[in-house]
Amino acid sequence: MVAAMSERAPGARLHSVTGRFHRPVGGAFAVEAAVARTGRTITGLSAQATTEKGVHAEATAIYGTAPSGGWPVFAPEPPAAPPPEECELFAIPPEFVPISVYMQIRPVGPNRPYAGGKEPELTAWIRLVEDDRPPDLLRFILLMDALAPAYAAVLSDLVLVPTVEFTVRPGDALATAASPWVLLRARTRAAGPDGWNEEEIDAWGPDGAHLGSARQLRVARSA
Repeated sequence: MVAAMSERAPGARLHSVTGRFHRPVGGAFAVEAAVARTGRTITGLSAQATTEKGVHAEATAIYGTAPSGGWPVFAPEPPAAPPPEECELFAIPPEFVPISVYMQIRPVGPNRPYAGGKEPELTAWIRLVEDDRPPDLLRFILLMDALAPAYAAVLSDLVLVPTVEFTVRPGDALATAASPWVLLRARTRAAGPDGWNEEEIDAWGPDGAHLGSARQLRVARSA
């Protein structure tokens, strides 16, 4: 959907995209994108992924052209982390997360998914397998959703915590990323007794540059 929306905003940069997931997509589907609003510096777009069953996912996005610069710059500092080659490889069962076979994940720190920890936080180096290129926009969006749910760090049983809504905001440094490795830190900001929880994610390159951030709305399901 991002690719389809980007085609309708040539020359503009994606600043934020939010996806909402209504039902799984198991086969061929169609994507339709439309311009919701266009101005001198800001363009809003929307998109839907559909099959004969209806809408499976929808997205909205904000694109912008570069205005005059010179404004103060701020970005989150990266957590202390050894380089990826010094971190152990973490294998995710492909029957639980099929797309994990295309990624290499090397956790940082003691927290692991479904290990019954005290803090709902996961930090790890991650990259695509057999792809030495630094992340572009589409790779970055994929990688931002690659870790297990941060909420899973405090769980002991292997339960699903699917994403209902996912927002990604690419940072300025993404355009100059030089390594395929991305350091992700995901943390659950809030969680209720009904299983609904909100997660925030930040990403950095090996040089410490902040590549972008994301937020996910998730819900835990016991069955």
